[in-house]
This record gives sequence, C-alpha cells and structure tokens, in this order.
Amino acid sequence: MIAAVLKSKSARFVRTGVLAATVALLGVTSASAEAKKAEDVRIVFVTHGQANDVYWTVVKNGMLAAAKQLGVKVDYQAPETFDVVRMARMIEAATASAPDGLVISIPDADALKAPVEAAKAAGIPVVVIDSGEDQVEPWKLDLFVGGGSEYDNGVRAGKMMGEAGVKEGICVNHEVGNVSLDKRCAGFNDGLKESGGKSSVVAATMDPTDVTRRVEAYLSANPGVTGVLALGPTVATPILQLFKDRGTLANYKIGSFDLSPQLLDAVSDGSAMFAIDNQQFMMGYLPVVFLTNKAMYKTFPASAVRTGPSFILQKDAAAVRDLSKEGIR
Repeated sequence: MIAAVLKSKSARFVRTGVLAATVALLGVTSASAEAKKAEDVRIVFVTHGQANDVYWTVVKNGMLAAAKQLGVKVDYQAPETFDVVRMARMIEAATASAPDGLVISIPDADALKAPVEAAKAAGIPVVVIDSGEDQVEPWKLDLFVGGGSEYDNGVRAGKMMGEAGVKEGICVNHEVGNVSLDKRCAGFNDGLKESGGKSSVVAATMDPTDVTRRVEAYLSANPGVTGVLALGPTVATPILQLFKDRGTLANYKIGSFDLSPQLLDAVSDGSAMFAIDNQQFMMGYLPVVFLTNKAMYKTFPASAVRTGPSFILQKDAAAVRDLSKEGIR
C-alpha cells in the first residue's frame, strides 16, 4: 500500500487505499446483509494529542480520509494541552452519546481506566491507538492499532547513537507522565548503556521558546552531552534551529520520533541522524474502516495491527518528505 502512496499521492491513496483495506482486510458483503447502513455509523476519537502537535494532525487526516471514502460520521476530540483529566471527561461524554465505536489513546492508565472501562461496559467497541497497548487485554478492549514497543524503539535509537560515538545524551520529553513517552526515554538510556553511555531526561513543553531555553540551559551545565533525542518534531525543530543559530550543529547527534517536512529535511541534509515513523495516518484511517465493518457486517480483526516503526534515514528522507507535506507521513 505504501508503494501506491508514493506513486499516486494523497488523493489516490484515499480512493485505493481505503477501498483496498475494505475489500482485502474486511470482505465486502451485499447491502442486504448489512446490520447497519454506512451513513448511520458514527465513530468518536478521543486522544491526548495537543493542538499544536503535527503528529496528531496526521492521525486526524487518516480518520477523515477513511470517513469520506466510507460515508460514515466521525468526530475527533482532544484537549488543547496534555490534560488526562479533561480527556477522561471527553471519553465520558463520548460514551454518553452512544457511538458505534470509540477510538482512544491511553497515555495514563490510572487516570483513564474508569471512563474507558465504562465505555466498554456500555457495549461500545473500543480501539486503542498510539499508546495503551498494555491495557487492551486486561481491560478487555477490542483492538490496538499502532507501532511497536515504544521502549524498544528508544533502545534502538540509543544503540544507533552509541554506535555513532555518543556517550552522554538527553531525551527531551514534552509530556512527562505520558507512559509511552516515558518508555521512549527509558529505552534510549538503556540503548546507550550497551556501549557504555547514559542519558538524562530534560522535561519541556511544546512551546518552542521553552524547549530551547531548557535544552540550552541543560547543555551549558552538562558540556559532555553529544546526543539529543526529541520525542516529536514540534520539539526537534526548535532544537535544530537553536544549534544552527549557535553554530554548534556539528557537535551533536540528533534524532527524533515522528515526522514533519522540516525534520525530514534535516535528516536528508545530514543535520539529524534519523526520524522514527509509526505511520500515524494509518492509526486514524484503519480504526474507522475496522469499526465501520464491525457495525455493518459484524466482522473485526482478531489481533493487534502494527503500523510501524520505520527508522527514516538520510537515503529515504527526501522521498518521504513530500508525503509528510501532504499530511500522510
């Protein structure tokens, strides 16, 4: 499917990609066998994605693409900032509206357990995306759609930087307390350990000024740091700009989770080592297809669906950049 995306870009991706998934993965039956008509299907997304996080914009694009193709109704909700209390209230409100499916992320299991289990108890199918795979089985939820282990991805990032000579690194975490991001930092530290290195967490927000201020302060106090792992492009981009402005870009090995055109440009020109792609477009797109099929035909995948990860290196970055500009990668 990705080859088709590269060849025909976003419009044709929506036409052929969703249709292919509907036919190949789900099986199309006759209209007379439908338990519910497509136009009557409604699916609600509630995620922790902050308003200025481009990662979640791509998730939303995938959701909208599938909804348009299939003719179903969708609603996307998220707090303006990282706020699991607000997110819990949104899940409760979504449950009260009795949708045909609920798609959620679970960045904090303790805070979200009660409302998520209440949704499931109300008979609403619940698909987990991005974060919260560990909760699917014990909470008896329906499906996980997302990338591989966040911890393992962090380990691989640490190993790559260690092999490049990094002995001391930092993991810049813009949502401390989000279990998936915390696991990325823990994995990064353990990956560096394998070559005798170590890392520390620098807590930040998604405000570019705040990010650069905190990173610059830490690096000034810890001149031995030569590796920087960002947990998203909204954080990585101002860090790269900081180093460019200071003329210190060559002093650091830089990598980031997730993609943006600016980050991919940096990977392409060698300013950054890698970007880690979990193909979040598919996290928005596939749950709509799966839950629509469940509502209409009572069929559903039996196990987790993996959308990543893929480490984007210099040789691939330029090809992926155009797709990122279109909000697909």
